[in-house]
Amino acid sequence: MATTQRPITDATLNDTATEAAWKTIPSWALTTTRDLNIPIAAQRLMADRAGSHTREVKASHAVTVSQPQAVARLIKQADHATR
Repeated sequence: MATTQRPITDATLNDTATEAAWKTIPSWALTTTRDLNIPIAAQRLMADRAGSHTREVKASHAVTVSQPQAVARLIKQADHATR
């Protein structure tokens, strides 16, 4: 993970979004109950606000490392639902 993550940039924090894709494109969310970076309540709020199809797992913020099968299942579910 350390080799693929890039430092955050000023633009990331300060640019203004012109559109919110989640308003017109279906979305899926994998919420993680053991995340120490983003509280589960905040994850649920964001997923609900976006109208996401949500799955919840007992995982940390690094869910792609700790629960890769759950991530793959959600991606496959999204793929099948949007074909």
